[in-house]
Amino acid sequence: MGDANDDGAVRFADLEVGDETITHSRTLTEADVREFAGVSGDFNPLHLSESYTADLPFGEPIAHGALLFAVTTGLLWQHRHERPETVAFYGVDSLRFTEPVTMETTVHAESELIEKEPRDHPVGNGLARYETRLVTDDGAVALSCELLTLVR
Repeated sequence: MGDANDDGAVRFADLEVGDETITHSRTLTEADVREFAGVSGDFNPLHLSESYTADLPFGEPIAHGALLFAVTTGLLWQHRHERPETVAFYGVDSLRFTEPVTMETTVHAESELIEKEPRDHPVGNGLARYETRLVTDDGAVALSCELLTLVR
């Protein structure tokens, strides 16, 4: 990534296609899944019931896809010092949940800038598009998408 400005902030002009971020890891727990169910109202037994999932291909409850997406954006936010100054989350394209994530699985996020588009905006200078993945500790890609952010 290009040099930061005098104030330490990375701006749109500093970004280079190919810039990458790899976050630290975190482990998804049963408590995370249960709390997400309570917040979201999604009490599908696929996420909460060992007896329901025992005979399914995964053999145990799996995390909500929406929880995986939230964890991905949270991990990236925690690494904001390595990323440009974001004005707004603009959207998400091509979101796919490609591998199940069971309890006690450790994950991290990987993101690469694949496109930047200047914008005439009152507080943002351009749109940054990132190819983003949530990767498990054994290297499986559990989630993939393109995240779009409006950058100062």
